[in-house]
Amino acid sequence: MVMKASVEDDDSGWELGMPDKMEKSNTSWIDITQDFEEACRELKLGELLHDKLFGLFEAMSAIEMMDPKMDAGMIGNQVNRKVLNFEQAIKDGTIKIKDLTSPELIGIMDTCFCCLITWLEGHSLAQTVFTCLYIHNPDFIEDPAMKAFALGILKICDIAREKVNKAAVFEEEDFQSMTYGFKMANSVTDLRVTGMLKDVEDDMQRRVKSTRSRQGEERDPEVELEHQQCLAVFSRVKFTRILLTVLIAFTKKETSAVAEAQKLMTQAADLLSAIHNSLHHGIQAQNDTTKGDHPIMMGFEPLVNQRLLPPTFPRYAKIIKREEMVNYFSKLIDRIKTVCEVVNLTNLHCILDFFCEFSEQSPCVLSRSLLQTTFLVDNKKVFGTHLMQDMVKDALRSFVSPPVLSPKCCLYNNHQAKDYIDSFVTHCVR
Repeated sequence: MVMKASVEDDDSGWELGMPDKMEKSNTSWIDITQDFEEACRELKLGELLHDKLFGLFEAMSAIEMMDPKMDAGMIGNQVNRKVLNFEQAIKDGTIKIKDLTSPELIGIMDTCFCCLITWLEGHSLAQTVFTCLYIHNPDFIEDPAMKAFALGILKICDIAREKVNKAAVFEEEDFQSMTYGFKMANSVTDLRVTGMLKDVEDDMQRRVKSTRSRQGEERDPEVELEHQQCLAVFSRVKFTRILLTVLIAFTKKETSAVAEAQKLMTQAADLLSAIHNSLHHGIQAQNDTTKGDHPIMMGFEPLVNQRLLPPTFPRYAKIIKREEMVNYFSKLIDRIKTVCEVVNLTNLHCILDFFCEFSEQSPCVLSRSLLQTTFLVDNKKVFGTHLMQDMVKDALRSFVSPPVLSPKCCLYNNHQAKDYIDSFVTHCVR
Protein backbone atom coordinates (compact mmCIF):
# COMPACT_ATOMS: atom_id res chain seq x y z
CA MET A 1 0.00 0.00 0.00
CA VAL A 2 1.28 3.47 -0.90
CA MET A 3 -0.02 6.33 1.24
CA LYS A 4 0.23 10.07 0.86
CA ALA A 5 -0.18 12.59 3.69
CA SER A 6 -1.96 15.84 2.98
CA VAL A 7 0.27 17.68 5.50
CA GLU A 8 3.83 17.07 6.60
CA ASP A 9 4.24 14.66 9.51
CA ASP A 10 6.09 15.51 12.66
CA ASP A 11 8.71 13.21 14.23
CA SER A 12 6.60 12.16 17.20
CA GLY A 13 5.63 8.81 15.72
CA TRP A 14 8.88 7.94 13.98
CA GLU A 15 9.21 4.57 15.71
CA LEU A 16 5.63 3.43 14.93
CA GLY A 17 4.59 1.20 12.05
CA MET A 18 2.53 2.74 9.22
CA PRO A 19 -0.90 1.58 10.53
CA ASP A 20 -0.06 2.74 14.08
CA LYS A 21 1.27 6.04 12.78
CA MET A 22 -1.88 6.61 10.69
CA GLU A 23 -4.06 5.88 13.69
CA LYS A 24 -2.07 8.08 16.10
CA SER A 25 -1.57 11.03 13.75
CA ASN A 26 -4.21 13.64 12.96
CA THR A 27 -2.95 13.73 9.36
CA SER A 28 -5.45 13.09 6.57
CA TRP A 29 -4.15 10.10 4.57
CA ILE A 30 -5.02 9.28 0.95
CA ASP A 31 -4.54 5.87 -0.70
CA ILE A 32 -2.61 6.44 -3.95
CA THR A 33 -1.71 2.78 -4.58
CA GLN A 34 -3.74 2.54 -7.82
CA ASP A 35 -2.43 5.84 -9.18
CA PHE A 36 1.11 4.78 -8.30
CA GLU A 37 0.78 1.43 -10.09
CA GLU A 38 -0.74 3.06 -13.18
CA ALA A 39 2.15 5.52 -13.33
CA CYS A 40 4.63 2.63 -13.00
CA ARG A 41 3.06 0.85 -16.02
CA GLU A 42 4.02 3.79 -18.21
CA LEU A 43 7.71 3.10 -17.54
CA LYS A 44 9.48 0.65 -19.82
CA LEU A 45 11.64 -2.19 -18.50
CA GLY A 46 14.85 -0.74 -17.04
CA GLU A 47 13.53 2.82 -17.25
CA LEU A 48 13.75 5.16 -14.23
CA LEU A 49 11.92 8.36 -13.51
CA HIS A 50 14.35 11.27 -13.30
CA ASP A 51 13.16 14.04 -11.02
CA LYS A 52 15.01 16.81 -9.21
CA LEU A 53 14.29 14.95 -5.97
CA PHE A 54 15.02 11.51 -7.46
CA GLY A 55 18.56 11.25 -8.80
CA LEU A 56 21.07 8.41 -9.16
CA PHE A 57 21.65 8.07 -5.43
CA GLU A 58 17.93 7.74 -4.69
CA ALA A 59 17.55 5.29 -7.58
CA MET A 60 20.34 3.03 -6.26
CA SER A 61 18.85 3.24 -2.77
CA ALA A 62 15.46 2.21 -4.15
CA ILE A 63 17.02 -0.81 -5.86
CA GLU A 64 18.83 -1.84 -2.66
CA MET A 65 15.81 -1.37 -0.40
CA MET A 66 14.23 -4.58 0.94
CA ASP A 67 17.09 -6.70 -0.41
CA PRO A 68 18.25 -8.73 2.64
CA LYS A 69 21.85 -8.66 1.40
CA MET A 70 21.88 -4.89 0.88
CA ASP A 71 19.35 -3.43 3.30
CA ALA A 72 20.17 -3.48 7.02
CA GLY A 73 16.52 -2.75 7.79
CA MET A 74 15.50 -6.21 6.59
CA ILE A 75 17.31 -8.03 9.40
CA GLY A 76 14.27 -7.58 11.65
CA ASN A 77 12.18 -9.74 9.29
CA GLN A 78 14.56 -12.67 9.67
CA VAL A 79 14.14 -13.29 13.42
CA ASN A 80 11.58 -15.61 14.96
CA ARG A 81 10.49 -13.18 17.65
CA LYS A 82 8.50 -9.96 17.60
CA VAL A 83 10.63 -6.83 17.81
CA LEU A 84 8.95 -4.39 20.22
CA ASN A 85 9.58 -0.71 20.78
CA PHE A 86 9.43 0.87 24.25
CA GLU A 87 5.68 1.54 24.36
CA GLN A 88 4.85 -1.89 22.96
CA ALA A 89 7.19 -3.59 25.44
CA ILE A 90 5.47 -1.78 28.34
CA LYS A 91 2.02 -2.88 27.14
CA ASP A 92 3.30 -6.41 26.56
CA GLY A 93 4.77 -6.56 30.07
CA THR A 94 8.24 -7.53 28.86
CA ILE A 95 9.88 -4.47 30.43
CA LYS A 96 9.59 -2.98 33.92
CA ILE A 97 9.26 0.77 34.42
CA LYS A 98 9.05 0.72 38.23
CA ASP A 99 10.34 -1.28 41.18
CA LEU A 100 13.45 -2.50 39.37
CA THR A 101 15.64 -4.74 41.52
CA SER A 102 19.29 -3.92 42.19
CA PRO A 103 20.59 -6.72 39.90
CA GLU A 104 18.37 -5.40 37.10
CA LEU A 105 19.63 -1.84 37.60
CA ILE A 106 23.25 -2.99 37.68
CA GLY A 107 22.91 -5.10 34.53
CA ILE A 108 21.09 -2.37 32.57
CA MET A 109 23.55 0.34 33.66
CA ASP A 110 26.60 -1.78 32.78
CA THR A 111 25.19 -2.63 29.35
CA CYS A 112 24.39 1.05 28.74
CA PHE A 113 27.99 1.95 29.60
CA CYS A 114 29.17 -0.69 27.10
CA CYS A 115 26.86 0.74 24.43
CA LEU A 116 28.12 4.27 25.14
CA ILE A 117 31.72 3.19 24.62
CA THR A 118 30.86 1.25 21.46
CA TRP A 119 29.27 4.43 20.08
CA LEU A 120 32.38 6.47 20.90
CA GLU A 121 34.40 3.88 19.02
CA GLY A 122 32.62 4.64 15.74
CA HIS A 123 29.27 2.82 15.63
CA SER A 124 25.90 4.52 15.27
CA LEU A 125 23.69 5.63 18.15
CA ALA A 126 20.82 3.59 16.71
CA GLN A 127 22.80 0.35 17.04
CA THR A 128 24.40 1.09 20.40
CA VAL A 129 22.96 3.48 23.01
CA PHE A 130 19.44 3.49 21.59
CA THR A 131 19.14 -0.28 21.63
CA CYS A 132 18.29 0.43 25.29
CA LEU A 133 14.55 1.02 25.27
CA TYR A 134 14.67 3.03 28.50
CA ILE A 135 16.65 5.73 26.68
CA HIS A 136 13.89 6.21 24.10
CA ASN A 137 11.52 8.02 26.45
CA PRO A 138 12.64 8.46 30.08
CA ASP A 139 9.33 10.23 30.86
CA PHE A 140 7.62 6.80 30.92
CA ILE A 141 10.01 5.47 33.59
CA GLU A 142 8.66 5.52 37.14
CA ASP A 143 11.71 4.05 38.86
CA PRO A 144 13.73 7.10 40.05
CA ALA A 145 17.15 5.44 39.70
CA MET A 146 16.49 4.20 36.18
CA LYS A 147 14.93 7.48 35.08
CA ALA A 148 17.82 9.59 36.39
CA PHE A 149 20.36 7.24 34.83
CA ALA A 150 18.60 7.25 31.44
CA LEU A 151 18.52 11.05 31.40
CA GLY A 152 22.18 11.14 32.46
CA ILE A 153 23.23 8.89 29.57
CA LEU A 154 21.24 11.03 27.12
CA LYS A 155 22.92 14.21 28.37
CA ILE A 156 26.38 12.60 28.22
CA CYS A 157 25.74 11.56 24.61
CA ASP A 158 24.40 15.00 23.69
CA ILE A 159 27.34 16.95 25.17
CA ALA A 160 29.89 14.49 23.78
CA ARG A 161 28.29 14.74 20.32
CA GLU A 162 28.32 18.54 20.50
CA LYS A 163 31.97 18.62 21.58
CA VAL A 164 33.11 16.21 18.87
CA ASN A 165 31.23 18.09 16.14
CA LYS A 166 32.56 21.45 17.30
CA ALA A 167 36.18 20.25 17.49
CA ALA A 168 36.00 18.56 14.05
CA VAL A 169 39.07 16.40 14.70
CA PHE A 170 37.65 13.16 13.34
CA GLU A 171 37.21 11.37 10.05
CA GLU A 172 33.80 10.24 8.84
CA GLU A 173 34.41 6.63 9.86
CA ASP A 174 35.69 7.59 13.34
CA PHE A 175 32.43 8.95 14.73
CA GLN A 176 28.72 8.96 13.87
CA SER A 177 26.82 11.93 15.26
CA MET A 178 23.42 11.26 13.68
CA THR A 179 20.65 10.98 16.29
CA TYR A 180 18.04 9.39 13.96
CA GLY A 181 15.32 11.69 15.27
CA PHE A 182 15.73 10.75 18.93
CA LYS A 183 15.16 13.49 21.46
CA MET A 184 18.30 14.05 23.56
CA ALA A 185 16.42 15.16 26.71
CA ASN A 186 16.64 18.80 25.63
CA SER A 187 13.52 19.62 27.66
CA VAL A 188 15.44 18.89 30.88
CA THR A 189 18.34 21.11 31.96
CA ASP A 190 21.79 19.73 32.75
CA LEU A 191 21.46 21.03 36.31
CA ARG A 192 18.16 19.21 36.77
CA VAL A 193 19.63 15.90 35.57
CA THR A 194 22.68 16.14 37.83
CA GLY A 195 20.30 16.98 40.69
CA MET A 196 18.20 13.89 39.99
CA LEU A 197 21.31 11.72 39.91
CA LYS A 198 22.49 13.25 43.19
CA ASP A 199 19.12 12.52 44.84
CA VAL A 200 19.32 8.86 43.76
CA GLU A 201 22.94 8.73 44.88
CA ASP A 202 22.04 10.05 48.35
CA ASP A 203 19.16 7.58 48.65
CA MET A 204 21.42 4.66 47.70
CA GLN A 205 24.08 5.86 50.14
CA ARG A 206 21.52 5.75 52.96
CA ARG A 207 20.63 2.19 51.97
CA VAL A 208 24.32 1.26 51.91
CA LYS A 209 24.77 2.61 55.44
CA SER A 210 21.63 0.92 56.74
CA THR A 211 22.79 -2.50 55.48
CA ARG A 212 26.38 -2.13 56.64
CA SER A 213 27.57 -4.71 59.18
CA ARG A 214 28.13 -3.54 62.73
CA GLN A 215 31.03 -4.59 64.90
CA GLY A 216 30.38 -7.71 66.94
CA GLU A 217 27.15 -8.49 65.07
CA GLU A 218 26.65 -11.76 63.21
CA ARG A 219 26.30 -11.05 59.51
CA ASP A 220 23.17 -12.16 57.65
CA PRO A 221 24.15 -13.35 54.11
CA GLU A 222 21.02 -11.78 52.58
CA VAL A 223 21.71 -8.42 54.20
CA GLU A 224 25.34 -8.61 53.08
CA LEU A 225 24.24 -9.31 49.50
CA GLU A 226 21.82 -6.39 49.61
CA HIS A 227 24.62 -4.18 50.92
CA GLN A 228 26.93 -5.17 48.05
CA GLN A 229 24.20 -4.61 45.45
CA CYS A 230 23.23 -1.20 46.85
CA LEU A 231 26.91 -0.22 46.85
CA ALA A 232 27.15 -1.33 43.21
CA VAL A 233 24.16 0.81 42.14
CA PHE A 234 25.50 3.75 44.19
CA SER A 235 28.91 3.53 42.46
CA ARG A 236 27.37 3.50 38.98
CA VAL A 237 24.98 6.38 39.62
CA LYS A 238 27.78 8.48 41.16
CA PHE A 239 30.10 7.65 38.24
CA THR A 240 27.40 8.77 35.77
CA ARG A 241 26.87 12.02 37.67
CA ILE A 242 30.61 12.75 37.80
CA LEU A 243 31.13 11.99 34.10
CA LEU A 244 28.22 14.27 33.18
CA THR A 245 29.49 17.04 35.50
CA VAL A 246 32.95 16.81 33.93
CA LEU A 247 31.56 17.17 30.40
CA ILE A 248 29.44 20.12 31.54
CA ALA A 249 32.59 21.72 33.00
CA PHE A 250 34.28 21.48 29.60
CA THR A 251 31.43 23.51 28.07
CA LYS A 252 32.32 26.50 30.25
CA LYS A 253 34.79 29.13 29.08
CA GLU A 254 36.53 29.58 32.44
CA THR A 255 39.74 27.56 32.88
CA SER A 256 38.86 27.11 36.56
CA ALA A 257 36.12 24.71 35.46
CA VAL A 258 38.76 22.51 33.82
CA ALA A 259 40.71 22.33 37.09
CA GLU A 260 37.50 21.26 38.84
CA ALA A 261 36.96 18.60 36.18
CA GLN A 262 40.42 17.19 36.90
CA LYS A 263 39.53 16.74 40.58
CA LEU A 264 36.25 15.04 39.65
CA MET A 265 38.08 12.62 37.35
CA THR A 266 40.15 11.48 40.32
CA GLN A 267 36.90 10.70 42.16
CA ALA A 268 35.61 8.80 39.13
CA ALA A 269 38.78 6.71 38.98
CA ASP A 270 38.25 5.67 42.62
CA LEU A 271 34.82 4.26 41.71
CA LEU A 272 36.04 1.93 38.97
CA SER A 273 37.32 -0.75 41.34
CA ALA A 274 33.89 -0.94 43.03
CA ILE A 275 32.22 -1.14 39.60
CA HIS A 276 34.59 -3.87 38.42
CA ASN A 277 34.18 -5.96 41.59
CA SER A 278 30.38 -5.86 41.30
CA LEU A 279 29.96 -6.73 37.61
CA HIS A 280 28.72 -10.22 38.55
CA HIS A 281 25.79 -8.76 40.55
CA GLY A 282 24.01 -7.49 37.42
CA ILE A 283 21.64 -9.51 35.27
CA GLN A 284 23.38 -11.00 32.24
CA ALA A 285 22.38 -10.91 28.57
CA GLN A 286 21.21 -14.08 26.85
CA ASN A 287 22.29 -14.75 23.27
CA ASP A 288 19.49 -14.64 20.73
CA THR A 289 19.59 -18.08 19.13
CA THR A 290 17.00 -17.12 16.51
CA LYS A 291 19.41 -14.98 14.51
CA GLY A 292 23.10 -14.34 15.11
CA ASP A 293 24.43 -13.57 18.58
CA HIS A 294 22.62 -10.37 19.52
CA PRO A 295 22.62 -10.09 23.32
CA ILE A 296 19.08 -9.96 24.66
CA MET A 297 18.16 -8.77 28.16
CA MET A 298 15.37 -6.79 29.76
CA GLY A 299 15.32 -3.21 28.49
CA PHE A 300 17.35 -3.89 25.33
CA GLU A 301 16.30 -4.72 21.79
CA PRO A 302 19.21 -4.78 19.28
CA LEU A 303 16.89 -4.73 16.26
CA VAL A 304 14.45 -2.03 17.37
CA ASN A 305 16.12 0.65 15.22
CA GLN A 306 17.06 -1.42 12.16
CA ARG A 307 14.50 0.32 9.94
CA LEU A 308 16.01 3.71 10.82
CA LEU A 309 19.29 2.73 9.20
CA PRO A 310 19.92 3.66 5.56
CA PRO A 311 19.77 0.80 3.02
CA THR A 312 23.36 -0.39 3.39
CA PHE A 313 25.13 -3.69 3.93
CA PRO A 314 23.88 -5.16 7.23
CA ARG A 315 26.50 -4.26 9.80
CA TYR A 316 26.38 -5.72 13.28
CA ALA A 317 27.65 -3.42 16.04
CA LYS A 318 29.40 -5.73 18.48
CA ILE A 319 28.92 -4.27 21.95
CA ILE A 320 32.07 -4.49 24.07
CA LYS A 321 32.16 -6.74 27.14
CA ARG A 322 31.62 -5.37 30.62
CA GLU A 323 35.18 -6.14 31.73
CA GLU A 324 36.50 -4.16 28.76
CA MET A 325 34.16 -1.31 29.69
CA VAL A 326 35.90 -0.76 33.03
CA ASN A 327 39.32 -0.83 31.35
CA TYR A 328 38.18 1.68 28.70
CA PHE A 329 36.81 4.09 31.31
CA SER A 330 40.08 3.85 33.23
CA LYS A 331 42.05 4.91 30.15
CA LEU A 332 39.49 7.59 29.27
CA ILE A 333 39.81 9.10 32.75
CA ASP A 334 43.60 9.20 32.41
CA ARG A 335 43.30 10.91 29.03
CA ILE A 336 40.84 13.52 30.32
CA LYS A 337 43.10 14.23 33.31
CA THR A 338 45.95 14.75 30.85
CA VAL A 339 43.77 17.11 28.77
CA CYS A 340 43.15 19.22 31.88
CA GLU A 341 46.90 19.88 32.21
CA VAL A 342 47.03 21.87 28.97
CA VAL A 343 45.58 24.97 30.67
CA ASN A 344 48.76 25.24 32.77
CA LEU A 345 50.89 25.88 29.66
CA THR A 346 51.57 29.42 28.53
CA ASN A 347 54.04 28.98 25.66
CA LEU A 348 52.84 28.07 22.17
CA HIS A 349 55.81 25.76 21.60
CA CYS A 350 55.03 23.87 24.81
CA ILE A 351 51.39 23.58 23.76
CA LEU A 352 52.36 22.20 20.33
CA ASP A 353 54.67 19.65 22.00
CA PHE A 354 51.81 18.71 24.32
CA PHE A 355 49.50 18.10 21.35
CA CYS A 356 52.12 15.95 19.61
CA GLU A 357 52.77 13.82 22.71
CA PHE A 358 49.03 13.43 23.31
CA SER A 359 48.42 12.37 19.69
CA GLU A 360 51.10 9.68 19.92
CA GLN A 361 48.90 7.84 22.43
CA SER A 362 46.16 7.40 19.77
CA PRO A 363 43.50 9.00 21.99
CA CYS A 364 39.78 8.42 21.46
CA VAL A 365 37.65 10.92 19.56
CA LEU A 366 36.13 12.36 22.75
CA SER A 367 39.44 13.13 24.48
CA ARG A 368 40.87 14.60 21.24
CA SER A 369 37.84 16.85 20.94
CA LEU A 370 38.01 17.96 24.58
CA LEU A 371 41.65 18.94 24.11
CA GLN A 372 40.90 20.90 20.94
CA THR A 373 37.92 22.78 22.40
CA THR A 374 39.76 23.48 25.67
CA PHE A 375 42.71 24.95 23.80
CA LEU A 376 40.62 26.99 21.36
CA VAL A 377 37.35 27.98 23.00
CA ASP A 378 34.73 28.47 20.27
CA ASN A 379 37.63 28.26 17.76
CA LYS A 380 38.56 31.86 18.55
CA LYS A 381 40.64 32.45 21.67
CA VAL A 382 43.30 30.30 23.34
CA PHE A 383 41.83 29.10 26.66
CA GLY A 384 39.07 31.65 26.08
CA THR A 385 41.29 34.62 26.98
CA HIS A 386 44.21 35.06 24.52
CA LEU A 387 44.04 35.79 20.82
CA MET A 388 45.89 33.23 18.71
CA GLN A 389 47.70 36.07 16.91
CA ASP A 390 49.16 37.28 20.21
CA MET A 391 50.30 33.75 21.07
CA VAL A 392 52.13 33.48 17.73
CA LYS A 393 53.80 36.88 18.22
CA ASP A 394 54.94 35.87 21.73
CA ALA A 395 56.34 32.63 20.32
CA LEU A 396 58.22 34.57 17.62
CA ARG A 397 59.68 36.95 20.21
CA SER A 398 60.95 34.13 22.41
CA PHE A 399 62.24 31.98 19.55
CA VAL A 400 63.81 34.32 16.95
CA SER A 401 63.21 37.78 18.44
CA PRO A 402 62.65 39.65 15.15
CA PRO A 403 63.34 43.41 15.28
CA VAL A 404 59.85 44.23 14.00
CA LEU A 405 58.37 42.78 17.23
CA SER A 406 60.82 44.53 19.56
CA PRO A 407 59.53 47.79 21.14
CA LYS A 408 63.11 49.10 21.18
CA CYS A 409 63.42 48.87 17.40
CA CYS A 410 62.30 51.66 15.08
CA LEU A 411 60.49 49.13 12.87
CA TYR A 412 58.10 48.39 15.73
CA ASN A 413 56.14 51.60 15.02
CA ASN A 414 56.49 51.44 11.23
CA HIS A 415 52.99 51.12 9.78
CA GLN A 416 54.08 49.26 6.66
CA ALA A 417 56.12 46.78 8.68
CA LYS A 418 53.22 46.28 11.09
CA ASP A 419 50.90 45.56 8.18
CA TYR A 420 53.29 42.90 6.91
CA ILE A 421 53.68 41.21 10.27
CA ASP A 422 49.92 41.33 10.95
CA SER A 423 49.25 39.77 7.54
CA PHE A 424 51.86 37.07 8.24
CA VAL A 425 50.41 36.23 11.67
CA THR A 426 46.86 36.19 10.29
CA HIS A 427 47.89 33.63 7.69
CA CYS A 428 49.61 31.58 10.42
CA VAL A 429 46.45 31.21 12.49
CA ARG A 430 44.05 30.37 9.67
